[in-house]
Amino acid sequence: MGEFKVHRVRFFDYMPSGIRALAFNGDTERMAVARMDGSVEIFHCSDRFFQEKIIPGREQCGIEGLSWVGERLFSAGLNGGITEYDLTNQKVKYTIDAYKIPWYTFLILCFYHLNLDRQKSRIVSLSWHTSGSKIAAGMMDMIQIFNVETGHSIHRMLADRGVGTSRSKECVVWSVVYLSDGTIVSGDSVGMVKLWDDQTGTLIKSHNVTKCDVLALSVSQNEDSLVAGTSEGTVVQFQFVSMVLGKDDKEWVRTRTFKNHTHDIRAVAEITTAVVSGGMDAQLVVKPLLDKIEVRSAASALRKIHFPHRRLVFCARNSGLMLFQYPGHLELWRLGESEGKGIPGSSLFVKRNPEKLLHLKVKGEDHIRCSAVSPCGEWIVYSTASSLRLYRLHCDNNNVSITKISKLPKVLSSANQLCFSSDSSHLFSASTQSSVHIVSLSQSGCKFVGTLKPKSGSHQAIHLLAASEDGEWLASANSDHEVHIYNLQTRKAHCTVPVYSSAVTAMGIHPTTNCLFMMYADQQMCEYSIEQKQYTDWSRTVQRKGLHRLWMERDTPCLNVMFNPQNPSHVILHDTYMLCIIDQSLPLPDDKTQFYNQLTLKSLTEDQRKSHSHAFKVCKTFKDILCVELISDQSLVVVERPLEDVATQLPAPIKQKKFAT
Repeated sequence: MGEFKVHRVRFFDYMPSGIRALAFNGDTERMAVARMDGSVEIFHCSDRFFQEKIIPGREQCGIEGLSWVGERLFSAGLNGGITEYDLTNQKVKYTIDAYKIPWYTFLILCFYHLNLDRQKSRIVSLSWHTSGSKIAAGMMDMIQIFNVETGHSIHRMLADRGVGTSRSKECVVWSVVYLSDGTIVSGDSVGMVKLWDDQTGTLIKSHNVTKCDVLALSVSQNEDSLVAGTSEGTVVQFQFVSMVLGKDDKEWVRTRTFKNHTHDIRAVAEITTAVVSGGMDAQLVVKPLLDKIEVRSAASALRKIHFPHRRLVFCARNSGLMLFQYPGHLELWRLGESEGKGIPGSSLFVKRNPEKLLHLKVKGEDHIRCSAVSPCGEWIVYSTASSLRLYRLHCDNNNVSITKISKLPKVLSSANQLCFSSDSSHLFSASTQSSVHIVSLSQSGCKFVGTLKPKSGSHQAIHLLAASEDGEWLASANSDHEVHIYNLQTRKAHCTVPVYSSAVTAMGIHPTTNCLFMMYADQQMCEYSIEQKQYTDWSRTVQRKGLHRLWMERDTPCLNVMFNPQNPSHVILHDTYMLCIIDQSLPLPDDKTQFYNQLTLKSLTEDQRKSHSHAFKVCKTFKDILCVELISDQSLVVVERPLEDVATQLPAPIKQKKFAT
């Protein structure tokens, strides 16, 4: 596999924000996720739940509700603002102050202005009937049904406060769902899921699902399945089934309980073949419904998404510096130093600890969208949705200072992705309509050089950039799954890689061959010769023979592609759980081959190893990986964010009574 000295970094205190709302678009198979920091993420459900778009949040901008209208996405918050998003350019399109209405009237007043009877009790949740003529409102201790045309209350249904000491507390109806047959489903703070008849205003049935709160409800598109999320981290499923075989009489029956969260579940959504949930523990959980899956595969396995499918750590590989991207600031660190040599797996003595050099706070309320540090370590750049800032770094022994470049070209108003050339002489800024601006850097500042535009005319934002080591080529990947390659000498489009059905998650240009190596969300990989404008022979072999089953079943995307200058046949990849070196000089493993074979190889003689070796060498020493980077001294930087460390910074979960205590 090869030996590397490893800088094992665990001082990046990245903290994912809790999930507040979900909205599924069945037509496009997209799931919108709103987090408590105001950010919105778009996941492609049919592409291994790849996080294809991220719209950064803003300070003091909490989101409480999401809704799709066709392919348009809206959100609302407690401040009464309604926001539409520009999903193409991944930013807020506009925000309107809807008469200072709270978020829970979002479903009513997004396009309508209604005048309902004034209520003394606070409205907590709302749901439309499919006819558009009635609304169910969850309140304190009650549910009311309103006639939309008149604004008058039709029925007032009282919620039971429960028994014992809880009777002294108000019952909060956290969520309501209005079904097309007139049934109203409610979830409340007493732990009940109740079904009501909207014609008579009476209770049909009650289900006691928890001793805590039922915070969220969601119904399937054909209304035969219902899921409830609770404050103790469980998801409970109900199904509308016939109790007697051969008879049409159906009723709602509790069928399953899932426990995949440690904290409050604030949002649930049932999609075609799975239940999606999220909450205070910040993880997005996709739980497959096996009765709705025809063919079992890796795509139908339980999936827990903890970290962004984007890089948040960047290395200045020639100067031993690391840039950490937080929502509201950047941190620049110098790597530590060790002395001596050791055996594989041993720890070396640290003669100089890592050092924090810079804390750079973002100007304004917008959170950081992207950032980068130059390979030489002299330039730092970041962009929000509204501005881009470039700084020059000055290091004098232990003293560090920065200078803001005040005069930027007008085209550098903001960026979707940023990248420096390998010699740090140029900055590449991905702009709108899949275009890339080129800026030259010098002691005196920066100068606009030109703009690269794709021939396809795509309007989608770029999410990946890769520059070649020799300064000849630049590759870009956008949300339309297009990969464009540009000649930096002529500043013109050179070629386009054939479009594949899955999104590109990581890519890099080989420093020797100038071949572009790409990883996809479905775990496929390919290698494309830039000079010959075609797939390489190795890539064609991969497509013909296929990849090992265990490789294809991995559930997190690769986030970086690197190359080892000392061994041109090695390609280095990583995802959240593993580091992998692909040796292109060795045969590909088939499904009969032992994939994870490092321990087996160690026990064999040199001659025996040759017959058992294959191209994939996987290391699982590290866990919860955010970044792996190969720097110029041939050492690896591995940045980990252990989930147990994240858990210690979460608010305490509700206390649950344990058995026999």
